[in-house]
Amino acid sequence: MAPEPSSPAAAATSLPAPRLRNLDALAGHGQADLRRLALEVAQAGLSACDAGHAALDAVALTDAGIRVGEEEFALTEGSRVVVVGAGKATFAIATALEARLGERIEAGLIAVRHDQETSPLGIDVEVADHPLPSERSAAVAARLLAMVEPLGPADLVLACFTGGSSALASLAPADVPAADKRALHELLLASGMPIAAVNTVRKHVSRIKGGRLAAAAAPARVVNLTVSDVAGDVLDVITDPSVQDTSTAADARAVLAAYGLWEQVPGSVREHLESSAAESPRLDPALVHTELLVTGHGACEAMIAEAATAGSAAVQLSTSLEGEARELGRMIANLARGSAAEGAPFAPPVVLVGCGGESGVTLRPGASFGTGGPNQDAAIAAALELEGAPVAAVMIDTDGSDGGTAWAGAVADGTTVARARELGLDLRQALLSHRSAGPLEALGDLVDTGATGTNVNDLIVLAVGKAES
Repeated sequence: MAPEPSSPAAAATSLPAPRLRNLDALAGHGQADLRRLALEVAQAGLSACDAGHAALDAVALTDAGIRVGEEEFALTEGSRVVVVGAGKATFAIATALEARLGERIEAGLIAVRHDQETSPLGIDVEVADHPLPSERSAAVAARLLAMVEPLGPADLVLACFTGGSSALASLAPADVPAADKRALHELLLASGMPIAAVNTVRKHVSRIKGGRLAAAAAPARVVNLTVSDVAGDVLDVITDPSVQDTSTAADARAVLAAYGLWEQVPGSVREHLESSAAESPRLDPALVHTELLVTGHGACEAMIAEAATAGSAAVQLSTSLEGEARELGRMIANLARGSAAEGAPFAPPVVLVGCGGESGVTLRPGASFGTGGPNQDAAIAAALELEGAPVAAVMIDTDGSDGGTAWAGAVADGTTVARARELGLDLRQALLSHRSAGPLEALGDLVDTGATGTNVNDLIVLAVGKAES
């Protein structure tokens, strides 16, 4: 029986949607009207990424079993229902599942980030590490596998793997030491490669990724409830422990070779990728179902609707924006600046919205991770192109932590460069060194959301005015 509304699970699902906590402060300087418009549109997009409320709408307990979306999964009296998962949006989804299914859930385990706010659940909630895996990540992954291995054909696994799970639930193959797997993650994250390429490698150096959790659960049925945090909504990049892997070990080797990393990765990783153990298992498609609760398309639709409410036309740039952060920032800034000055490609006033996979940052040899993040780098790159233009840009990571910082991203506008100059800040050097947080904090332009409990895509909003002749 589902819990009463006063239960901890039901109370947790009544929490407000994620929000920009310092919106008024961010809109209080620079090109204030344009900044407020861009921020309010971004807020609508972030609210639309609320995985918990989407799960509440998608899941219900029925007389015959459990409904997820348009599908119903039959259960017998003896059927076991188990919840497993890891990721930034996983706690919100698991909380919604408890509110909807109550005692029908027999057991469960999820992993969350150390900085994520949680409340008591009937299932186990463990803290693990992100963006690099740790011993805690390995312990959680081992427990997740052990939880699903005893299940039979009458049982149901509700899998909630969302963005961040690759680090939060990470278990090295038997022939790869944990330190070597962590070193692999460090090299991949510093390479600047797209997230799909990163995951192609990680899936083949794992005991849980690449569909291995679903294989361990068979013959139990697996139902994935997840949110898309990659361009194109590719399932085996979004929730790879519990869907069919579409890549091969040869693909993983090719990625490492293409980015000049093959000789840099630990020898144990190379040996593993050249063995048959690196190949992902073949899953029975009849046993795996996936429900995408939230996507970038939905976020863009919400932002366009918010712009219309504010009386502005809006254009969706893309739901597949990704690439090197500084180049992405420059590209969209130039689109906006050209539109403001020449009325093309978009006639001002207009709001440009977009989202995509996580933009990347390529570190030069010998460089280390700086204090900043891809969205902060993209905002500074945009600011350098927008000097004097009537444009305000908001760039945020929907999980609330851009590059592992306490900030979701940043705001830039046509006055950012001038304000930085007055304060003696070197924006170009900050961009080159990937230490973007310092100058942005001094400018009062860092976006604060806290840990949002979701992770859909990076969101981009540009409010474009008409330049004076």
